[in-house]
Amino acid sequence: MCSHEPPCPSFEDTDREAARVLSSHPEQGWSLLCNGVVLFDDTGELLPDGVSVAPHRPRVAA
Repeated sequence: MCSHEPPCPSFEDTDREAARVLSSHPEQGWSLLCNGVVLFDDTGELLPDGVSVAPHRPRVAA
């Protein structure tokens, strides 16, 4: 999917969230990344293969 250099990480890579944003919809709470991942504001993800990734916000130390 990625046509620029250097290429974005694949949706299968652990750093997939580092891909460029193709379309941003902050009013709806999501963005489409260059690698086909739909990234939600709550840090959840929908991968191009249909797999959903639960939100994974960092834990705050007490």
